[in-house]
Formats: sequence, structure tokens, C-alpha cells
Amino acid sequence: MECDDYQRAALRTARDPEAKDEFLHLVLGLVGESGEIAEKVKKWIRDENSDLTKLDRDDLAAELGDVLWYAAVLANYLGLSLDDVAQRNVDKLADRQRRAVIGGSGDRR
Repeated sequence: MECDDYQRAALRTARDPEAKDEFLHLVLGLVGESGEIAEKVKKWIRDENSDLTKLDRDDLAAELGDVLWYAAVLANYLGLSLDDVAQRNVDKLADRQRRAVIGGSGDRR
């Protein structure tokens, strides 16, 4: 599936972009779903001693899907194509790798 195809599909279940505080709803939803991934990993570390054979990949895949949904709908809200967002990120990382700054810190390196 192409990113823009996913974005269009995700929009079928999105709220009206004109809904009150929709931007905040989408940003907080994205952060919340990311937090759910972090919480599951925290419990895996605590309860399963970071044993990769006990990592619930299906559960994490479901949460990653929720993150992707929010990212797709938020991108659309901002007038951005998910294909373009993905390509820009790949280009940015390739440029950092080429300049040997991929492991550094800072947004504008």
C-alpha cells in the first residue's frame, strides 16, 4: 500500500477537520498512541526482562497502526501528503548519512 492510499483510507474514519480543537485532538492522539507503545515496552522490560522472544509483536503492530493513523490524518489536516512526508524524511536521513551526522543530535544537523 502506498502512503497516500493509506492516508485516504484513514481519512474515511477521521473526524471532521472543522471540529473544534481538531488539531489538538490529532496531536494529543498521536502522542497518546506513542505513549501506549512506550508503556507496553516498559512492561515488557519489567515483566519479561527484555526477552525478545516474549515481545508481543502483534500488540505493538496494532499500536503502531494507531500511530500511523494519527500521523496520516494530522498530515492531511496540515495539507501534507503522507507520501511527501515519508519521502522528505528518507531524503533528510540519507543527507545526514552522507554527511556522517546521522548519529548526532539536533533537528538541523
